[in-house]
Amino acid sequence: MNKRQMIIGMHMGNGHGGMANAWRMPGADPRAYVSFDAKVRQAQAAERGKFQFLFLPDGPHAVTGDLDNEPSGFNLDAMMSLAAIARGTERIGLVATGSTTFNEAFNLARSFKALDIMSHGRAGWNAVTSASDDVAANYGTRIPSSAERYGRAHEMIQIVQALWGSWGWDAWVADPETGEYAKSDQIVPINLGGNHVASRGPLYIPPSEQGQPVIFHAGGPSPNALNIAGRYASGFIAGAFSIQDARAQRTAFRNAAEQAGRNPDEIKFFPGVITSIADNKRAALDRRIALSGPVLEQRAGYIQQMLGVRLDLMQLDKPLSPEQISAARTTGGDARAVRALEVAREGWSLRDILAHGVIDYQPVVAGTVTDVADHMQEWFEAEAADGFWMIPDAYDDGLDLLVDGVVPILQERGLFHREYEGETLRDHLGAPAQYGVDLRIGGAREGSR
Repeated sequence: MNKRQMIIGMHMGNGHGGMANAWRMPGADPRAYVSFDAKVRQAQAAERGKFQFLFLPDGPHAVTGDLDNEPSGFNLDAMMSLAAIARGTERIGLVATGSTTFNEAFNLARSFKALDIMSHGRAGWNAVTSASDDVAANYGTRIPSSAERYGRAHEMIQIVQALWGSWGWDAWVADPETGEYAKSDQIVPINLGGNHVASRGPLYIPPSEQGQPVIFHAGGPSPNALNIAGRYASGFIAGAFSIQDARAQRTAFRNAAEQAGRNPDEIKFFPGVITSIADNKRAALDRRIALSGPVLEQRAGYIQQMLGVRLDLMQLDKPLSPEQISAARTTGGDARAVRALEVAREGWSLRDILAHGVIDYQPVVAGTVTDVADHMQEWFEAEAADGFWMIPDAYDDGLDLLVDGVVPILQERGLFHREYEGETLRDHLGAPAQYGVDLRIGGAREGSR
């Protein structure tokens, strides 16, 4: 029996990295935000490390981040970025977010399947709803109710999958001898519609090497997310701050898949890890402080709320006093507060407590390559993860530190593969073959209201 091994994906955002000042690092290209060449180089580095997929978050926001001091958090365009990357890589999977709220089914089906053809079966669609009014404002409308958004999401996914399968598996002949190009009777309209979305079809794109793109979902373990992911997703991009939370989420999504009539092993759970790697912990914390920019000081006030104690925010380089630590409370169920108090008790300054990442929404590992590998091993062996999506603090050197430092340790421990075993994203995830809709799943339904 083969030993269980982790699956690793890499976050690709604005071309610089996961921290605000990554664009200002010595030697970094401050204009990498608009460089598709930079994205290709970063993808090639991840592929050198045998990562199984890239994950490009996306959202139709007007502005994300503090543009006075840092670039937007998103790519210029996720699909165009992956099209460039597809031509510069061979094996790594390509997963992009596409909103089910502000897209039409035919457009999404066409763009993702075209990417799947271009990449020879490496595409994945992170199918999520949009939930903020600033997004809706870009489309001159208001955010629909939760019932409408998730009802539409169910219909969108099923119609997109039906369109993907509307060109029959064996329909493409392309025989110059006989003159037969395709079997038109196997390329047929789908004529599907629901309360929110409809499409006639067919989609004029044949199957890729993996048939069709793989479905992902992202977010937290809400009833709606469990319903969507349990029915359709092969990968779930998660946020979990503790092993206990991650294990509970993973169990919930596996149960949701089983309730939908699927094998729970078909859905892989990926919590995030933010990394700052250096020769020792002190150097790694200093690196995070330098890469945080003004963000770190702006977050100091939240420690007061998190721990329920009054702090002198002008004294960031002093540790909490014994009296403050004694008075601190970690109520409210926020695992980050527990971690913040734990770090404070170790005697770190307030600035260093923040540099440990206690305010971040993904766990932060600031330390050596061994520290990162140990974190991943602990979570993986606790069955809190099937793998991870990694967020290097800065791509310019942080990605190489992952690939050339952390990956060899995981491989030596038998936790991560040394070579790609397959060609497609479906191969990398161990996802079952699928073409068109999943016949095990019933008609679209609207999820929890």
